[in-house]
Amino acid sequence: MSAARRAAAGAWMPPPAAVPSAGGFVPAYWDEGCRHLCARDRVLARLIPQYGQACLQSRGDPFTTLARSVVGQQISVKAAQAVWDRLLAALGAADGVTPAALLAAGPEALRAAGLSARKVEYLFDLARHFDEGRIDPAAWHAMEDEAIIRELVAIRGIGRWTAEMFLIFCLLRPDVLPLDDVGLLRGISQCYFSGEPVSRSDAREVAAAWAPFRSVATWYIWRSLDPIPVAY
Repeated sequence: MSAARRAAAGAWMPPPAAVPSAGGFVPAYWDEGCRHLCARDRVLARLIPQYGQACLQSRGDPFTTLARSVVGQQISVKAAQAVWDRLLAALGAADGVTPAALLAAGPEALRAAGLSARKVEYLFDLARHFDEGRIDPAAWHAMEDEAIIRELVAIRGIGRWTAEMFLIFCLLRPDVLPLDDVGLLRGISQCYFSGEPVSRSDAREVAAAWAPFRSVATWYIWRSLDPIPVAY
């Protein structure tokens, strides 16, 4: 890839749906999405007002978002935050992480932060994709959700769930339904099926009324399980 393309890959701009806020960005469509969901879904009509002005937050940095998603795979939110904090300390970073800083730190620093050998491999592969310009984040704003997912899952350690978290938390896409997310299925089970186990098909049926704001609904279903918002 040319130096010009590598430079373009680093020219990240906030997504069109982003509105600046303290610590990052929030979706411009949030209020509209809440009104839509309250009108279409009686469960969400009761749930949404409980959380006031709180809403989805984007940190605005694609590499940090993807790296945090990899760190958080298959562990609790609390454990993931602890590992992330140790990783920041190891890299001497206050908040975000750059590909160059991660590559310069070396595998042992990441292992000492509590990351498994597999996750260290994933993070280094991700950092190389960014550092070498093998992906072009600046192009994602013009791409459909599924096209971005296909590009991201080609990177080691990034599956569909991680790609969908990226769509929601970094690109602020409004209509993502992460059916591989255990929390979403558990929340739908508790909110709509009195705690009975639900299938992906059940969840998809419930979520049909949420379109085109399924990301907004998902965020509130997560809040029904944990009122403290998660940000990647």
